[in-house]
Amino acid sequence: MVTKVPPRRTPARRALRLLLATGLATGSLAVVPGTAQAEDEKSGGTTLTVAVSQSIDSLSPFLAQKLTSTSIHRLAYEYLTNYDPKDAHTVPGLATAWTSSPDKLTWTYTIRKDSTWSDGQQATAEDAAWTFNKMMTDPNAATANGSFTANFKKVTAPDPQTLVIELKKPQATMTALDVPIVPKHVWEKVTDFSKFNNDKTFPIVGNGPFVITDFKVDQYIKLKPNKKFWRGAPKFDELVFKYYKDGDAAVAALQKGEVSFVPNLTPAQAAALKTQNDIKVNDAPGRRFYALATNPGAKAQDGKTFGNGNKALLDPEVRKALFLAVDRTTLVDKVFQGHAVEGEGYIPPRFGSYFWKPETAQKRAYDPAGAEKALDAAGYRKDAAGKRLGKDGKPLEFRILCHATDPNDKAVGKYLQEWWGKLGIGLKVECLDSVSDPWVKGDYDLAFDGWSVNPDPDYVLSIHTCGTLPATPKDSGATDNFICDKEFDGLYAQQAVEYDAAKRADLVKRMQSRLYDTGYMNIMAYPNALEAYRTDQIKSITTMPEAAGNLWGQDGYWSWWSAVPTAQAEDSGSGSSTGVIVGIAAAVVVVVGLGVFLGLRRRSTADDRE
Repeated sequence: MVTKVPPRRTPARRALRLLLATGLATGSLAVVPGTAQAEDEKSGGTTLTVAVSQSIDSLSPFLAQKLTSTSIHRLAYEYLTNYDPKDAHTVPGLATAWTSSPDKLTWTYTIRKDSTWSDGQQATAEDAAWTFNKMMTDPNAATANGSFTANFKKVTAPDPQTLVIELKKPQATMTALDVPIVPKHVWEKVTDFSKFNNDKTFPIVGNGPFVITDFKVDQYIKLKPNKKFWRGAPKFDELVFKYYKDGDAAVAALQKGEVSFVPNLTPAQAAALKTQNDIKVNDAPGRRFYALATNPGAKAQDGKTFGNGNKALLDPEVRKALFLAVDRTTLVDKVFQGHAVEGEGYIPPRFGSYFWKPETAQKRAYDPAGAEKALDAAGYRKDAAGKRLGKDGKPLEFRILCHATDPNDKAVGKYLQEWWGKLGIGLKVECLDSVSDPWVKGDYDLAFDGWSVNPDPDYVLSIHTCGTLPATPKDSGATDNFICDKEFDGLYAQQAVEYDAAKRADLVKRMQSRLYDTGYMNIMAYPNALEAYRTDQIKSITTMPEAAGNLWGQDGYWSWWSAVPTAQAEDSGSGSSTGVIVGIAAAVVVVVGLGVFLGLRRRSTADDRE
């Protein structure tokens, strides 16, 4: 399923550092050319090909929610701010600086002068204001990222370099607005944002490090470097995301040199690749969780219910029993073969300040006997054949949505059939190429779910609020699986306006505790980022975070923007990139008065929801 991306969701080998100048406030970067060539003249160009197993849901930033789509949008469009690849603190993007009023209700952003749309027009504050205003006034334009603007009162651009956002109440995400800014002069021509997928006219106008040049559904998407990108152009001459339905086929393509990079490896694939020449395997803590989602009864904001979810799952005792009958330790050991951490709270341990785990008295550890007792006490008896009966007298049988391209889903599904079968509960594993249609329609009982979590957890928390339910059964919403819990919503509202980091972290942990107790989401594991690339094609590349992190699905564009072709590095006579980059970091004035963030470090180093 999708992940955010966005949203949803790094052993360092350095080849280059940004030299931090002592000057502050310009936020500009100057590139001093080196001796290496910008392209491999002998081969006619260098291409970095990434194998992906997930379809593009939309090339419209207003609609896209899958990890592949949102990752591509990070390459094609600038956001107001970005995350430092070293430790994910906020750094300049389209905005070079930002300040807030004393009451935190008015935010003023300085928009850089050196960001140019790929069609030659300058990117300005008016583009950002138009993007946000469209999301505020057109519900269809708020489909993917509406949670960020729901609290906006007014957005204006008094001049090309000044963006002003007025809020209804304080909002803690104002330095983490993960919204692609689009060119007004292109997008103002769109009439129906619910249907426009931005996939008919190429190249697609953007101001990120890459420009989307071609796209074929479930085949490929191609990008070229944006030569005018303010931070410097990428070093590969072309970036291609190539679709593979079968993971083994993608790995075979990597072995043959037909692709440069493959994410989401199985442990067996990773083990085999580690023994091969010219291939580097990256195994690092991931930013994703892997979960079992329960249909809580699909409904819309107008109160109407829809879908065909099994009503037995509305009983918290049934959900509790299913929870108790899942052995997470076995899944980590047998399915992920140790390349994961046992699941607990909603936020992965990589995000330390927000990571939560239940206390001993609260924890629902593997306890099949306890599951039996919970079902018996709730009135779900077994018949003479050992089948558990529902309140209607019929055998309890559930369906679970499974991604046909994900071997983990299939393997976990077999364990669930065994464990729940001992409770007398049947389980049908329905593996589909795309689970989106039945999921959106509410036509499922359970589903394998997962999201890539951003450094700021607001988005992945918002998808479980009542406000993200579809307006009517015929509409689409930003909800993950139709959860609507008033207690959770109350905590979400509190954390959204809390600027004190410790207090906000406590509220986020309380939200995870509530989500855990309801039993609608069973976080089974936090999988490692298990991926591989060809070192005879990619000489160096930046991971995030720098010390031990992922390449695929980053919070930013660092991996593909930083990647250095092996041929280029060899031509230069060294492992360094093509020039010396001198950075003058922006002076960033933050709400809490911490002063200045000293710029980005660029390092060359070794899937929202999917």
